[in-house]
Amino acid sequence: MTYPTLPYPISSYTHGAEFARRLTAGSILVLDGAMGTMIQTYKLGEQDFRGERFADHHKDVRGNNELLSLVRPDIISTIHEQYLEAGSDVISTNTFGATRVAQGDYELFDIAYDLNKASAELARAAADKYSTAEQPRFVAGALGPQPKTASISPDVNDPGARNITFDQLKETYSEQLHGLLDGGIDIVLLETIFDTLNAKAAIFAIETVFEERGVRLPVMVSGTVTDASGRILSGQTVEAFWNSVRHARPITIGLNCALGAALMRPYVAELSKICDTFVCVYPNAGLPNPMSETGFDETPVVTSSLLQEFAEAGFVNVVGGCCGTTPEHIAAICESVRDLPARQVPEIPVKTRLSGLEPLNIDDDSLFVNVGERTNVTGSKAFLRLIREEKYSEALDVARHQVENGAQIIDINMDEAMLDSKHCMVKFLNLIASEPDISRVPIMIDSSKWEVIEAGLKCIQGKAVVNSISMKEGIEEFKEHAKLCLRYGAAVVVMAFDENGQADNLARRIEICERAYRILVDEVGFPPEDIVFDPNVFAIATGLEEHNRYALDFIEGVKWIHQNLPHARISGGISNVSFSFRGNELMREAIHTVFLYYAIKEGLTMG
Repeated sequence: MTYPTLPYPISSYTHGAEFARRLTAGSILVLDGAMGTMIQTYKLGEQDFRGERFADHHKDVRGNNELLSLVRPDIISTIHEQYLEAGSDVISTNTFGATRVAQGDYELFDIAYDLNKASAELARAAADKYSTAEQPRFVAGALGPQPKTASISPDVNDPGARNITFDQLKETYSEQLHGLLDGGIDIVLLETIFDTLNAKAAIFAIETVFEERGVRLPVMVSGTVTDASGRILSGQTVEAFWNSVRHARPITIGLNCALGAALMRPYVAELSKICDTFVCVYPNAGLPNPMSETGFDETPVVTSSLLQEFAEAGFVNVVGGCCGTTPEHIAAICESVRDLPARQVPEIPVKTRLSGLEPLNIDDDSLFVNVGERTNVTGSKAFLRLIREEKYSEALDVARHQVENGAQIIDINMDEAMLDSKHCMVKFLNLIASEPDISRVPIMIDSSKWEVIEAGLKCIQGKAVVNSISMKEGIEEFKEHAKLCLRYGAAVVVMAFDENGQADNLARRIEICERAYRILVDEVGFPPEDIVFDPNVFAIATGLEEHNRYALDFIEGVKWIHQNLPHARISGGISNVSFSFRGNELMREAIHTVFLYYAIKEGLTMG
């Protein structure tokens, strides 16, 4: 089994442990249904949303459903109790848009914390009222997707533009989560994800807040497939999305909203096969229908029968309803799954699971992974010239041609003295995000500057590879960088380099790589399959006798790592080995061919 395991062990939860226990007991648990659909039945006017507190606010606030937690808490409490009466095991807080960003539409930026705390308290009181020893009820703090996206440009004429940053999203979600925690939630529900980069900012915020407060709650993650393409709005396939958020070690992964259950089925089936955690599904009540009372087509009988079929097929552990569902839908769903067994979480093979818009899974049986290195200013004078002259359209063509020619990962490096490396990295990555024929493959962020690496990680919705970290500046910095890479959801290339310098013989390669592996796995909790060692390829035939074993020592180092450091991958800068023959391309190609043949045979993964 992969280390660390998914999800977190029950003993690690300071809140919500009973929810985790119930999930593992084998019964299907039931969420609530739509909050907005039920609010609409009250036919509220502008004054209802204002109350006394916002009576003089200068903008209209009708439709700001989250505001009702402050001005009409009776309505929100009643809706919660209706869902609990219907049988919901979990109710979610009225906080889908309760953030500084979302409330900005009403110019109510500063009430986000109050909204979340009050909403959580209302849900907590309702859940406690209905909880029994036989059926405890739980509160999920809802974190919505935000009305602004970090990986999609708001301007069709400027694909590199963004109207929100990763850091702004992180702060927004942090503020929201503090309010929810202070209000007494049991679970964090990150839902309706249509841009995975927004979700990754939320995951970063969640982990940071948990660390600050010394708590850990179960985290549920739910994406939204927007149409029959099987992709979320920002372009990722379901499996690529899973690879991108898996580092959160969520207690459930799943889908909600956008589609009804019938159209969701193939994507739910896929998740149930590939995910080594519990699966949660809460669809809309079919497709929108403005003529329907709830705005959606499906009756409780239809929705519940579809979810019953999901349960009978062994797809789900948690079910519920999204837009258009009511307490009647939830009651029917509870009845339909009451006696059905929950999905058994499968044993999933250990693989390095990367992603762009599409997944790239690597294990010991995978063919050699080609890393495209022409988008590297230190290795390509042509690419450097394009970046210096700000010819980004032509620079994108360089990346595109690499993918078309078989590169499975794109290495991007902007480290050059005359460039603003951080600015260039961010701009190029934002532009790549708008090019699906490039961004379908994972990105390798290549820099010797941590600030450039971190800026790059904040631009990538997929699961990237950081190239590189090492123990060169000491163990504490190494551990801190690894911890941050884990929090950003990235794999890492680890150079065979420590405080005493580069490993230039077999013994030093073994010493450094083993030490780094043990620190990452045992102390940081880094998944070993997300560690890629680079044991240093040096030039042969330099004329110096001490360099004669460089190629052999590298190959033997690859063999040792492959045999002794379980699940770790191995990379190398292959072109370095023939550097003494630069200008003699035939000789270099011959050396590369022989070198790769033996290195791959011993376990070299990529290069």
